[in-house]
Amino acid sequence: MNIRCIKCKGRDPSICGRTFCPIMVKIGAQKKVNIEAKQDFFGQSPNVFVGRYGYPEVNVGILSVEDYKEHDNPLLWSKENYSIAKVIRLRSSLINSNFKAQITGFKERFMEMSKEVGMAKQPVDVEIGLSKKPKFSLSFEQDTMPHGPRVKLKKARITENPKIPRLIDKVVDDIDFKANHAINYLYKKEIDEHYLTRLLSIGTLGVKKQRKLVPTRFAITAVDSNLGNELVKEIKNYPQTGYLAYFGGHLGNYYIALFFPEVWSYELFETYVGKSTWHDSEGITTMTDYEGYNGRKTYASNTVGGYYAARLPVLEYLKKIKRQALVLLLRFITGEYYAPLGVWVVREAVRKTLSNKPLNFGSKELMLKYTKVLVKKKFGINVDFILKRSMLLNKIKTQKKLVEYW
Repeated sequence: MNIRCIKCKGRDPSICGRTFCPIMVKIGAQKKVNIEAKQDFFGQSPNVFVGRYGYPEVNVGILSVEDYKEHDNPLLWSKENYSIAKVIRLRSSLINSNFKAQITGFKERFMEMSKEVGMAKQPVDVEIGLSKKPKFSLSFEQDTMPHGPRVKLKKARITENPKIPRLIDKVVDDIDFKANHAINYLYKKEIDEHYLTRLLSIGTLGVKKQRKLVPTRFAITAVDSNLGNELVKEIKNYPQTGYLAYFGGHLGNYYIALFFPEVWSYELFETYVGKSTWHDSEGITTMTDYEGYNGRKTYASNTVGGYYAARLPVLEYLKKIKRQALVLLLRFITGEYYAPLGVWVVREAVRKTLSNKPLNFGSKELMLKYTKVLVKKKFGINVDFILKRSMLLNKIKTQKKLVEYW
């Protein structure tokens, strides 16, 4: 919690040095909901949110809005370059009408409806009755993805036949299909990770006796991790890249992706430069995690979900070009990214970065020299302190290769 934000409440942004107030953006979105939201309404539901607190009894929320306008579509938001403020407005309009459920309690009266919403390809027409009129209260939490007001669900029903693809029905009906195999099968059939997260979270995938609700936050990372692990197996069979450097970003998250002609390994550095809602300092903070050729045995506890979200598009790109590489990924989070929107931003920022034309270098030294100049020019910092900490770069320096003995 930022004490200065509590004192200021958006009245004097000069206190923190920003030219705008991220809290006021949220207040504007919340005020609109407070005025227009109804206790009982007909609308559309694009998604279901499964909470993590109280596990194994969790809150399950049917996210709905009267007039749906892409309120839950990260792939479109990225493609159309929606602003942070626009995403906040869309997300804040989704009413989280929730109920309590055991993670294996699929007999709960609202669960069948929740499963149908999660499985549907398009938003589902619904009738919602709440325990009271939705109303926002301002939160000063800095690490929470924007969302609408949470209200207890009193009654609900679907007013149309949900549009569930035959492929999804087939996989859900297969009670012997393991969840990780189902995720990869659907992914190869061009079901995107956002859709896969819904299916996993609402407990529709996996062997029948093992199916359960998965908190949305955990389901997102599980899908990214699972898909990435399967792609790693494939790209290890490819030849190595040259020295390639990519630069790009999305919504104030900038990436430098460095590819070295080595066997597969991956390292991520996340560096906060300047002020943001959750980094209220002029200083520089860096976190890192990595994996070697044989992968990780523990969760990436420093960079958490962003590690797996960023790794997936890297592996997708390597599969596309049929190469493997040692990949050093440098993320720079600037004050432009003033409100957290979720790890979909990470995934899409890396995809945008790798869609740019790479620079080819004749040596590791030339590529690292370019990186130092670029970081100094773009962010005003000396990147040496990051490069010296790199476990993978240090490994390149010290590890002998068989070719050196030929």
